[in-house]
Amino acid sequence: MKLLIAIPALNEEDSIDSIIVRSLAARETIINDSPVTEVEVTVVSDGSTDRTVERARKYDGRINLIVFERNRGYGAAIKEAWARSDADLLGFLDADGTCDPVFFATLCNVLVSEAADVALGCRMNRNSRMPWLRRIGNRLFASILTVLSSALVRDTASGMRVVRRQSLGKLLPLPDGLHFTPAMSARALLSHALKIVEVDMPYYEREGESKLRPGRDGLRFLRAIIDAAFLYRPARPLAILALVWLAVATSLMITPTIYYVQHRAVQEWMIYRFVVSHLAGTLACLLLSASYLTGKMVGLALPDQRMVQDRPNLLESFFTSRLVWPAVIGLLIGGGLLVLPSFLELVRTGATYEHWSRFIVMSFCWTTAFIIVVTWLIDYTLGLIHTERIVTNAAASPDARSQTIGVRQALP
Repeated sequence: MKLLIAIPALNEEDSIDSIIVRSLAARETIINDSPVTEVEVTVVSDGSTDRTVERARKYDGRINLIVFERNRGYGAAIKEAWARSDADLLGFLDADGTCDPVFFATLCNVLVSEAADVALGCRMNRNSRMPWLRRIGNRLFASILTVLSSALVRDTASGMRVVRRQSLGKLLPLPDGLHFTPAMSARALLSHALKIVEVDMPYYEREGESKLRPGRDGLRFLRAIIDAAFLYRPARPLAILALVWLAVATSLMITPTIYYVQHRAVQEWMIYRFVVSHLAGTLACLLLSASYLTGKMVGLALPDQRMVQDRPNLLESFFTSRLVWPAVIGLLIGGGLLVLPSFLELVRTGATYEHWSRFIVMSFCWTTAFIIVVTWLIDYTLGLIHTERIVTNAAASPDARSQTIGVRQALP
């Protein structure tokens, strides 16, 4: 089993000698203490303008050196090293001296023993000398990813990892920039097709100037996590947003509801609460609909991932049951009854003086009913597409005829 250690380097003349020497010295320990039988070291100069390349060339014959004439990005450097190697295990670590190459032995052992696809060194521990600003940022991103994935993660952007080559296809595409690592963490945690494990490791102060820019790169990290969430499990963030807006709508209507129960009327100034609550409630319904439908779409678009659909159970039960149409009819009738006296008065006298609050509540009831109907129709269409795909796949298999007939007979 061969391990590749890729070392991306951008203007790391102060530390490149040290990390190369340490990586070469670590080979014996890695081979003796892990399933690895061969270690390859590749340094990638990512457009360096200092003496990084000059110093790395001193180790020609013991390492591979790849030189980018211009800066292409941290992730691009790692992917290029991986593409030029035939190693079974693809690893990387930063050139700044913050990580110990010997720790690859531990990562490889855990990767194999736990049948994982990705093993990373977790810097969020007592032995870490990570600056406080980065520590805060890592905890923030880890918390976001934990909420979106329902899996505990502590370090989303660790710069020391090992990946199985056979799992690489499930991780790609990955970005070229510094957000390469959080994007990998997000895809591995959210896809359900991959297993990622964290192992505490020591983390030291870096040599030279950091290339990380907290503001710009922090936004890229966040974007990478959100992109993965909406690719693999869009139902979760959409459902969270829906609950937030539902809470807003409910909180706005608490005062008017209490006042109405006490006085059987509402005050005129409460129209603002009614209108905004109507808007927030409608948005919540739309987001819940999107949460349910996008979960179905992911299942259709990415069948090979075999992902656990993250649809809220209540929504799934509702739209797949016979409660849909009674709910729609109930909302339409309930909303209609609120303004029926106004309609009858309009027919008799040509004018109506019913209070505005009834019309706003009626509008919300009917809007909700229409959203349910449209959601059901889209869900019905997705179901037809799913059935057609099953039939098409069955027709392409060796026993196509029997399978196709079976599916066709199962159609309503």
